[in-house]
Amino acid sequence: MHRLSRRCSSLLRHAAPLCRPLSSSHFALVADNNDTNSRCYSVLTSEKSINKLGLRRDLFLGKRYESTAAASNSPPTERYEYQAEVSRLMDLIVNSLYSNKEVFLRELISNASDALDKLRFLSVTEPELMKETLDFDIRIQADKDNGIITITDTGIGMTRQELVDCLGTIAQSGTAKFLKALKDSKDAGGDNNLIGQFGVGFYSAFLVADRVVVSTKSPKSDKQYVWDGEANDSSYTISEETDPEKLIPRGTRLTLHLKRDAKDFAHPERIQKLVKNYSQFVSFPIYTWQEKGYTKEVEVDEDPAEAKTDNQDEKTEKKKKTKTVVERYWDWELTNETQPIWLRNPKEVTKEDYNEFYKNTFNEYLEPLASHFTTEGEVEFRSVLYVPAVAPSGKDDIINPKTKNIRLHVKRVFISDDFDGELV
Repeated sequence: MHRLSRRCSSLLRHAAPLCRPLSSSHFALVADNNDTNSRCYSVLTSEKSINKLGLRRDLFLGKRYESTAAASNSPPTERYEYQAEVSRLMDLIVNSLYSNKEVFLRELISNASDALDKLRFLSVTEPELMKETLDFDIRIQADKDNGIITITDTGIGMTRQELVDCLGTIAQSGTAKFLKALKDSKDAGGDNNLIGQFGVGFYSAFLVADRVVVSTKSPKSDKQYVWDGEANDSSYTISEETDPEKLIPRGTRLTLHLKRDAKDFAHPERIQKLVKNYSQFVSFPIYTWQEKGYTKEVEVDEDPAEAKTDNQDEKTEKKKKTKTVVERYWDWELTNETQPIWLRNPKEVTKEDYNEFYKNTFNEYLEPLASHFTTEGEVEFRSVLYVPAVAPSGKDDIINPKTKNIRLHVKRVFISDDFDGELV
């Protein structure tokens, strides 16, 4: 709404019949019939008229009269960026993508496998990257007493800047960037076993953990850095590792502090089961920290009462009494021994190989019929079709519209076995 000056307000109030509107902010005052003293006024300026106006000579309709005061008094336009609550955005992404909490281990193992694949590829042209250790493996340790899971790999690791770029930016995939670099370089020897592409797999850790600590050492850096973030926090910290007991030669160690309702994932048996289900066919060895035992014979002290009643000849040698005990200890156990048979050339796979794979994967004991084939075209896949020796005996197995006997693997990683019967 325009604010009128005193002069304009007075003219409009006392000389309204002589005023003609020109625009929303201007009007003309007709002084006489000859139209020689007509003036144009702006309601936005001072009481002085801005110019003479001949109504008969000047066609004011459609003309635009600018007010310098209006331009100078308009407030400046400011530009703002959209702001997002990172913690809520991360919670939305994680819980929308993953309906099953246990897939967190699959995603983190896939990240570790990608780190090892990158190191293996780069070490061909840069052998000095392997000077710290020659190991290529993944190790998972569960601490059920404290509710902590630790996942360690000997892969390429990350520098401080890579921690910011990859873990501090949601949907920033280091693997995707690595694949793009291979493609841009047109390197025919590029490794196509890399799994991750979308940059959200790491955040699946927050499905079960309220705090995640990432300690990493890149062979391209002489320092080890620690990334520390919490599920409900919109910030994170990065610091240099100074504790000698926590230093690693190369690679990355993830420490997951589990939520109260996810403590059951910290059982070694549960971890071993998840590895066999989801990551059985990963290219690199996966070791889990397991409790083991062995039996041995130990001597038993003789009962004094029996010694007094023993009337054997002193010259006869007495046989020492023993008992069998089980000694417990903890050690690393290789968990993914079975290799993906469908990736091999069918001409090189024997009947015994098919049978062994079938029995280990589906927990069967009878030998099946096997058909190994590859489909190429718009959609490419390799598969092994097994026909069991005995038909399902349970009523539920026969009439159930869904089946659990189709297992889909992508890049050696198990994705799902929950399909409608119409799939086949």
